[in-house]
Formats: sequence, C-alpha cells, structure tokens
Amino acid sequence: MGQVWQLQEAKNKFSRVVQQAVDSGPQVITRRGTEVVIILSMDEYRQLLVKKQKLSTFFRESPLAAIEIDLERDKSPVRADIVL
Repeated sequence: MGQVWQLQEAKNKFSRVVQQAVDSGPQVITRRGTEVVIILSMDEYRQLLVKKQKLSTFFRESPLAAIEIDLERDKSPVRADIVL
C-alpha cells in the first residue's frame, strides 16, 4: 500500500498524489482520521477488473467444489415448547 494522505493535503498536492499512485501504488485519502478514498493508477484498476469473475465461476473453481454436502432438509417435528 502506498502513502496515506489527509484530505486537505491531498487536495493541495493532487498532482503529487496522482504521480505517487502511478509510481508507488494506491494512495489512501483520509478525512477526520477515517480512510475514505483510494487513488489507483489506471493499470492497477484494469488488473482489478480482469480478476473480477461471476459468482458461479468462483464457486465452480473453488477447492471446496468437490466436497459433497448433505442438503437434505431436517424433517424433525417443530418444537412446541418455544414461546416468543
């Protein structure tokens, strides 16, 4: 992770923040001590988009995909002693 900038400082040095994102990686911007924004280079952003995949693909390619799961519903009677 790159440098952390306070919002006011990032506004005053925006060109530098952008250059740091290109040269050194994501730059985190804080407001009142809380991380609120991150500035990425376009190359890093594109890499994130390429890694994006469908949820169904994620589950299909999961190392847990071969594990057999018992999906049969429990047919035990409903407990009558519960009062809400």
